[in-house]
Amino acid sequence: MHISTKCSIAIHCLVCIHEYGKAKKVTSELLALSAGANPVTIRNILGALKKDGILSIKMGAGGAALNCPLEEITLYRICKAIEPDFLAKLIGVHSAPSPFCPVGRNIHSLLDKTYSKIHSDLSDSLRSVTMREIVDQFHQMADSGG
Repeated sequence: MHISTKCSIAIHCLVCIHEYGKAKKVTSELLALSAGANPVTIRNILGALKKDGILSIKMGAGGAALNCPLEEITLYRICKAIEPDFLAKLIGVHSAPSPFCPVGRNIHSLLDKTYSKIHSDLSDSLRSVTMREIVDQFHQMADSGG
């Protein structure tokens, strides 16, 4: 199973923008240094988050800012903004089972039902976690010296 690291980088960026955005300009270069990622990757992620309405970005050295409350930004929304087909890519099914074998003939239907439940459960879980919870956890860790 796979959810791209771009999603964790996006969450990293959103925490930084929330924490530092009022005091300084949060640019792709600053976020790239913090996340340990390429600035182009950061700009692509920020562009996707902007397109979804999560961020606003002032061109040049203007920086990024959150466009909506942390409670409205779920992990599902972030993943969907970054990789719109992330659920479809989550679990693959082999493409050429034998139509002459009873298992091969039925495996796609069998797995479609099973994988559909997994997709649904994961979607529900991702929708239940907001950036508010993540930022609150960050503050708890920072306050405890973590």
